[in-house]
Amino acid sequence: MATTPISSSSSTATSLALSGLASGFDWQSLVSQLAQVERAPETVLQTQKTNLQQQNNAYGSLVSALKTLQTDSQALQQSSLYSKRAAAVGGSTILSATAADGTVSGSYTFHVTQQAAAAFQNGGTGIGGILNSSNDVSGLVLANAAFSQPVTAGTMTINGSQITLATTDTLQQVFDKIHTATGGAVTGGYDSTTDAISLTSGSPITVGSATDTSNLLQVAQLYNNGTGTITSANPLGAVQLTSTLANSNLGTVVTGDTNGNGQFTINGVAINYNLNTDTVNDVLNRINSSAAGADASYDYVNDRFVLTNKSTGDVGIALQDVTGNFLAASKLSTGAFNRGQNLLYTLNGGGQRVSYSNTIADTNSGVTGLSVTALNTGTTTVQVQNDSSDLKTAITNFVADYNKVQSLIDSQTTVSTDSQGNVTPSPLTGDFTVADVASKLRSALYGQISGLTGDINQLATLGYSTNGQDNTIALKDSTALDNALNTDLSGVQDFFTNATKGMAVNLSSSIDNLVGDNGSLVSHQTLLTKQSTDIDNQVAAIEKLVQADSTRLTNEFIAMEQAQAQINQQQTFLTQAINSNTL
Repeated sequence: MATTPISSSSSTATSLALSGLASGFDWQSLVSQLAQVERAPETVLQTQKTNLQQQNNAYGSLVSALKTLQTDSQALQQSSLYSKRAAAVGGSTILSATAADGTVSGSYTFHVTQQAAAAFQNGGTGIGGILNSSNDVSGLVLANAAFSQPVTAGTMTINGSQITLATTDTLQQVFDKIHTATGGAVTGGYDSTTDAISLTSGSPITVGSATDTSNLLQVAQLYNNGTGTITSANPLGAVQLTSTLANSNLGTVVTGDTNGNGQFTINGVAINYNLNTDTVNDVLNRINSSAAGADASYDYVNDRFVLTNKSTGDVGIALQDVTGNFLAASKLSTGAFNRGQNLLYTLNGGGQRVSYSNTIADTNSGVTGLSVTALNTGTTTVQVQNDSSDLKTAITNFVADYNKVQSLIDSQTTVSTDSQGNVTPSPLTGDFTVADVASKLRSALYGQISGLTGDINQLATLGYSTNGQDNTIALKDSTALDNALNTDLSGVQDFFTNATKGMAVNLSSSIDNLVGDNGSLVSHQTLLTKQSTDIDNQVAAIEKLVQADSTRLTNEFIAMEQAQAQINQQQTFLTQAINSNTL
């Protein structure tokens, strides 16, 4: 009898892991269902964890709201809130005033008889050199002429005739163009002695037009006078501010040392220059940006330099050439000094007081914290009074944030019922710790405080009342609050900030016991977090057991499938052998 060995391919062995492949029994569904039954405690634990997380989140919101309230209570303890002052000026065109914290309240009458003004030094006039050394201006190009400002190209009009000019024209060419354009009626000329241009004619001359585009008539200071002779109003040569000192057209040449360096002092501050590299503008800017305390400028009309003290008051300006002669050449040192003025005033009918500045410091007036600026002469009164606007805002914010805490507690502890009668508790419903917080907060905030020196001993005396329905409060009498802030600020301060009994002081301490590092609410949050973590660990342990049992059952069913597969193979072999009579 021939025998056929029983064999199984690798694919067949692998496929035995499929549920019921050999046995016809869906054991994988059974394993899955058994795992779900075993996981039933996990569902309960996850529900517990969700509730714990909701409670923890509710506690977190409450802690945050309480910290905000604590910040508000600490703000109410700041002494600056109770020492702020406001200055009201009766005549705002005469004075402006500000009062620092702690300024003594009262009425201060100022009588200003003279305002302060700065001293200034007018340099000598006509410091610029002449336009040309002779009357012959055939070589004097307009672009190079030392006018007070550059000549622009364009048109000008004389006796109705338009004349076109270029900056490359010489002054003599301009005169020739005028003569030609007017048919010989007008003649132009330059006098080096007076440094002036003249236009002459046998009949009245009319210069200028609304359509002129060149500025030569203005630069040459030629203005209509209704006669046949028009002459420059002033000498025309001017200092060239953008040219180096050596080429600036100053009537007196500026000197320096052998290298062209020079120095002068203003009010003892040294100003340096170099003839060949520094322009006039450079020197003026150097003065203005220095610590000399004076502003320097050039007066085109009078052809002079001017020095003005940056500060007001009857004080001098000290000038001295050290190296070179800039001050002498610019005629600043030989100009006319104009004294400044001191501020003269009286306070509350007292003797005359003097200030260099129009701003009266408290060291000058004797009223500590009061700063006054004189805007004009005259008499007016400054009223210094309490400024409780910031304090009022702080109280308003404090009460609003207290109400937010109470509203939050109410929303997290209430029980709601829907239209079908289903009752849904909030995360902190039945939490006696939170209910106790609400009660104690209300008592601390609205309760009466004994032992204070003034009449203000609870928020009710400031116009606040409860609404009779919950723990929130509201301002019902704003007049009471305003009166207290305006007439009894010290009482308000004692109510909030008394070291041992102050409402804000004690409330801040109480809140710290709740939300501080070791606060009861924070500790409760820590406990809730730990409980959630413990649940995670329990779920993980259960899931580990479920996975182990599922793996064990799966392996046993796979072994069953393998055994069943072998039996099926042997049965098939025997059946085939019997049918073929090979046994």
